[in-house]
Amino acid sequence: MRTSLAGQLVNPLTRTIAPSVVAVENGRIASVEPYPQAPQRFIMPGFVDAHVHVESSMLVPSEFARLAVRFGTVATVSDPHEIANVLGIDGVRYMIENGRTVPFKFNFGAPSCVPATTFETAGASIDSKGVRALLEMPEVRYLSEMMNWPGVLFGDAEVRAKIAAARELGKPVDGHAPGLKGEQAAVYAAAGITTDHECFTLEEALGKVRLGMKILIREGSAARNFEALWPVLNDSPGMCMLCSDDKHPDDLVAGHIDRLVARAVAKGVPLWNVLLAACVNPVRHYRLPVGLLQPGDPADFIEVADLREFRVLRTWIDGRCVADDGRTLFDTKPAAIVNAFRCGPKKPADFRVEAKPGKIRAIVAIDGEIITREEHLPAKTEAGGAIADPSRDLLKIAVVNRYADEPPAVAFVKGFGLKSGALASTVAHDSHNIVAVGCDDASLCAAVNALVEAKGGVAFNTKVLPLPIAGLMSPESGEAVAAKYQEIDRAAKAAGVTLRAPFMTMSFLALLVIPQLKLSDKGLFDGAAFKFVEGWV
Repeated sequence: MRTSLAGQLVNPLTRTIAPSVVAVENGRIASVEPYPQAPQRFIMPGFVDAHVHVESSMLVPSEFARLAVRFGTVATVSDPHEIANVLGIDGVRYMIENGRTVPFKFNFGAPSCVPATTFETAGASIDSKGVRALLEMPEVRYLSEMMNWPGVLFGDAEVRAKIAAARELGKPVDGHAPGLKGEQAAVYAAAGITTDHECFTLEEALGKVRLGMKILIREGSAARNFEALWPVLNDSPGMCMLCSDDKHPDDLVAGHIDRLVARAVAKGVPLWNVLLAACVNPVRHYRLPVGLLQPGDPADFIEVADLREFRVLRTWIDGRCVADDGRTLFDTKPAAIVNAFRCGPKKPADFRVEAKPGKIRAIVAIDGEIITREEHLPAKTEAGGAIADPSRDLLKIAVVNRYADEPPAVAFVKGFGLKSGALASTVAHDSHNIVAVGCDDASLCAAVNALVEAKGGVAFNTKVLPLPIAGLMSPESGEAVAAKYQEIDRAAKAAGVTLRAPFMTMSFLALLVIPQLKLSDKGLFDGAAFKFVEGWV
């Protein structure tokens, strides 16, 4: 079947806009010809999210796709290490199989760090042999973010073997090295690391560009680095891409990479630079099977109303119209339930912290960032125990091993603003134990036990959004999950929470490979020194 579409063809490869007619046949671009009478709608390559953990949307891949195509996204570069930390290689296969059920171009990676560190309890592990087995699959296109940068710098044998497998198979290696600069960054890049999505200053990003690394400008639900990094689009357009990394469902129903494209153009970045980052560079860097509107390419493209807001009129993938005026034109199948959840309910006494001489070493959460700071504060005590003090925004944080019955790790955190109750979630990077922040031990316990009963989810007090698929994802529609998440988010904010995305921010407080101070199920951890530290100083 042959289909023809007329419009203003936006070609970022030739940097031209020309009235044209595009012919599509058998899922590919059959021809592109001049057509002076073409209407004032713009035909351009589709958007690619260059680094995303689909699981963080709380949706299975098919549901993520059903929302993303409405905003002109035709493909993702997806790291499935969230589910891999719960279910191992079987989790990666689950994502691939579910993604195959819809007309969307998921491009999965082989998770490089499962578990992320040896300082926490995960549900599974993938060694270098497992990584090689994944990389040998045609659906797996790259080695996912190498978070173990100390292992790279000091020549860890398993890390070297994983990178070597990717290079031998001709697949790129993604980086993850927040704040790494100078000689250390040079060693990291020289090991074969080709990207980084963790830069949070322009100086750091430009330094890594000079080392030959491509910078993925990230704007997710918690980590929002676009304002700091967008000048890289002017300075080095061939060396950057756009990504979301982690995007909650309430954000995904409102927009995706299209919003970053519009923001960059509004900043005055040349259109062609922006489209290189949003459409072309990911396809070329990862060698994706995604078309760029050249004759013979897969017919993956979008039609937009203008080149300012980039309102998507229609999205096409392999010659099939998959979204029209905000409506998705394909259905999804029911998703299978898979999980690993083996801990039992807790008691309020499990969250007690014995008072000690000195000051509390407190984690300081930062809105819009996944890095943290550290503060030393006097404790509020009661009956020989250190307790939360909401009047000073000093709350308790707990991480509970969900793979076995073990005592919770408990510490203190600032930055949430919560006045009463507790938040809890089994989306807790990267091992996905239960993480909870609360104003008192009873509230912490109640929120944790609500998730134990549900076998995963996010909760405010005992109000739960169940996430029965690996404790990360819901089998429900994207719209339903977004609505339920928004309800819980509103309840938390009504109780005083001041963070824009509190559950996303909380989920990163257990991610030990991001500095400064974090908490695993085994204790308080200094991500800069890469060692456990005492809770009192």
